[in-house]
Amino acid sequence: MNKMAIEKVDIDVNPRGSLELLSQREIEALTRGATHAEMQDLYRRCALAVLNTGNETDDAAEIFDAFTDFSIDVVKKTRGLQLKIKNGPRTALVENRMVEGIRQHLFAVLRDVIYIGTEISDRSRYDLKSTAGITDAVFQILKHARVMEPGLPPNLIVCWGGHSISRNEYDYTKEVGYHLGLRRLDICTGCGPGAMKGPMKGAAVGHAKQRLPVSRFVGLSEPGIIAAEPPNPMVNHLVVLPDIEKRLEAFVRLGHGIVVFPGGVGTAEEILYLMGIVMEAANQGIELPVVFTGPAGAADYFKEMDRFLRMLFGPAIDGCYQVIVDDAQAVGRYMSRALKRVRRNRNQSGDAYYFNWLLQIRMENQLPFEVDHDSVAALTLSRDLAPADLAVQVRRAFSAIVTGNVKEQGIRAIQKYGPFQLTADSQLTAALDHLLRGFAAQGRMKLSGEYLPCYEVVSK
Repeated sequence: MNKMAIEKVDIDVNPRGSLELLSQREIEALTRGATHAEMQDLYRRCALAVLNTGNETDDAAEIFDAFTDFSIDVVKKTRGLQLKIKNGPRTALVENRMVEGIRQHLFAVLRDVIYIGTEISDRSRYDLKSTAGITDAVFQILKHARVMEPGLPPNLIVCWGGHSISRNEYDYTKEVGYHLGLRRLDICTGCGPGAMKGPMKGAAVGHAKQRLPVSRFVGLSEPGIIAAEPPNPMVNHLVVLPDIEKRLEAFVRLGHGIVVFPGGVGTAEEILYLMGIVMEAANQGIELPVVFTGPAGAADYFKEMDRFLRMLFGPAIDGCYQVIVDDAQAVGRYMSRALKRVRRNRNQSGDAYYFNWLLQIRMENQLPFEVDHDSVAALTLSRDLAPADLAVQVRRAFSAIVTGNVKEQGIRAIQKYGPFQLTADSQLTAALDHLLRGFAAQGRMKLSGEYLPCYEVVSK
């Protein structure tokens, strides 16, 4: 981290625009939850990540090591609550006042991690062992965050892609965002830098040209990843889901179309999750348009990704996505027309515009995958599996690599025990190794510095 990033400051922060109107019972629940040791540590880590927005690092352990003396306390006041921060990064302030977007994100994290997190963990209210219970929990989190708009027709495009991409690729994501914005479409991303920031910046210009009074830029994160990908400055609705599986479900339930830009293993994880869902027979009648796109230089990336998916799933993958290279305007046109089909489809099925209730998601894609060396070694990576089952297993392999790359607990586990061991059949081993080596060679694994693999791929 740079020198400015480790200058520290104490500050008291009051809510504005979020958590202003709370009952005494709600304030009591927040302050009580914030003193629970596990919740307190989780909130501290997420808050520190938000305060570090704009600092150029994707190493969560590096951030936490630089701010071991950082603390944030929730203090009950007569008319509400206040956050008392000690030894936070000075970069969160301008003229000794906290940047407004960072202030809003701090209280969004408080809402999702402490208040909503405590409520969701109440087993008497939410059955997190059933598909319906998990989906209801995701819905409640999004409802409390006020990111669903019942009065709007389908207009939210989810954009996935790498946080570590080239300048040319970043500029292309802005161009695509611009053409989506001109068509009055809103953007939802993983909330970080790179391909998560570019579409929002481009769409903001498109919205300005259309004189739209309100732009909706939704950022969906989770506690383990937010430190490596703090919210970019364009995000005006931040939601922190409890884990990666609920985050992924929130994307496909909330979004009306999905655009995938070039990325690394995190993007590959998202693609595998999505392909497992769209290949399900129960979902064949649901409109969920998917486009893979990038500049001319990304053509080989998508050829490799297409080859990898066809090696895994064969003809079952036909028609699951469109590839559009080096034509941002065509992406805008395609999505605009596709959303008309989505609207007709929702009208015919009776499904809500704002939440895709009818989409069927397997329990294996909903339950959190606890990444450690034993769970990774136990993955079944064999093309003998049914396509949807194989998608689950390969997605979990990519999830493990993301954990080892950027999440604090994963980084420390790799430092202590060495690389994760991925065991696969010979053809899948060769394909995985080729794909992952390509990501590393293209600089898609890390923002800066030399990349040291956190995995080894071996044949059965």
